Amino acid sequence: MSTKKRWQDLTDTQKIAMVLLSLLQIALLMAALRDIHRRSADQINGSKSLWTVAAFVNFIGPIAYFIWGRKR
Repeated sequence: MSTKKRWQDLTDTQKIAMVLLSLLQIALLMAALRDIHRRSADQINGSKSLWTVAAFVNFIGPIAYFIWGRKR
């Protein structure tokens, strides 16, 4: 089954939910990258480079950074 066919089979509510979740994921990624860039290395647990890579790896990266990566 093609991607186009699968998309057409979704309800409008499902399509809206997928778009909104994608936008949320992008917003979290951008927020994490911005925060990593603005902080000095001593304000972050671990390597800035590692957290940047983690943010790009998947959706969990930005959430993990905000929970465990930042020093309070």
